[in-house]
Amino acid sequence: MKKITLVSRILLSLMLIVFGLNTFLQFMPMPAMAEPAQQFMGALVQTGYLMVIVAIIEIFAGILILINRSSAVALVVLLPVLINAFLFHLFLDIPGIGASVLALLLTVYLIYVEKDKFIPLLKA
Repeated sequence: MKKITLVSRILLSLMLIVFGLNTFLQFMPMPAMAEPAQQFMGALVQTGYLMVIVAIIEIFAGILILINRSSAVALVVLLPVLINAFLFHLFLDIPGIGASVLALLLTVYLIYVEKDKFIPLLKA
């Protein structure tokens, strides 16, 4: 179980850091998407700030999860970002859904592994 958790942390962290850095450095080309997905993504980019914030969250969360410091906080902040990425692909770009599914599953798994850290948040 510890090995699975370690591999999950490393894989998720690397995904987040690479995709976050790609926003700034653009070392991976943007894959072709359907017109509605291109329009939506274009609108997010045109805001001038939203994709930058998402990239910063991805990089910061990826580093925290990788070094296993405040990873519970990183997972809580990251979960809405990954749910939104999953829903974007589900409704607008189904061929590109693979990475978002993997990242979401890894995040949910790590939240489950660290569930004891989240119990105080759920108490009234």
